[in-house]
Amino acid sequence: MKTKKILIMSIVMLFSIINITYAQDGREGLSFGVKLGLNASNIYDTQDNALQSDSKIGFAAGAFLAIPLGKYIGIQPEILLSQRGFKGKGSVLGSTYELTRTTNYLDIPLLFAIKPIGFLTILAGPQYSYLLKQTDKFENSTISFEQEQEFENDDIRKNILCFTGGIDINLKQLVLSARAGWDMQRNRGDGSSTTPRYRNVWYQATVGYRFYNQ
Repeated sequence: MKTKKILIMSIVMLFSIINITYAQDGREGLSFGVKLGLNASNIYDTQDNALQSDSKIGFAAGAFLAIPLGKYIGIQPEILLSQRGFKGKGSVLGSTYELTRTTNYLDIPLLFAIKPIGFLTILAGPQYSYLLKQTDKFENSTISFEQEQEFENDDIRKNILCFTGGIDINLKQLVLSARAGWDMQRNRGDGSSTTPRYRNVWYQATVGYRFYNQ
């Protein structure tokens, strides 16, 4: 019990030191910034039981606007170019394939912000994602050219509703962000295709720079 109390006190002291030393308390001011980082993405809720997937690393970059609704709450819209995808093994029309799929999205999250202390912001909210480009790379596959064309010509969903949330650590003008997000809809178009059906899930880490409105 004594060790537990010491650990809790140490964590509280660490957060206090960070808050006093590094944080600029701009919770009541309008600010905007830019960010750059990486996604670790994969898929879930697949309809193809033969599909086995592994995560894929991609880039993330964009901008954000922090709008205060008082000292402790606010909203934070963002706009990001976000690369997701997966590496997978599966079968289509009786043939096996190994696939690396890269999807580039325009993400527009609208996040509700809770700001309990100056250096910490907790965020969550819906996100609209628009598919800009999809690239499929086949390796060690037995599928034919016609079957590859079915992947490329697949009628998939371009407009997807998602949910995302995470935290921002505000160290003066430097912002360290961590997010998790997932699709609320499958990538299904008209539902007639035999290519993989799934939802995206991703974890995102970015470093940003914040400009305060003086």
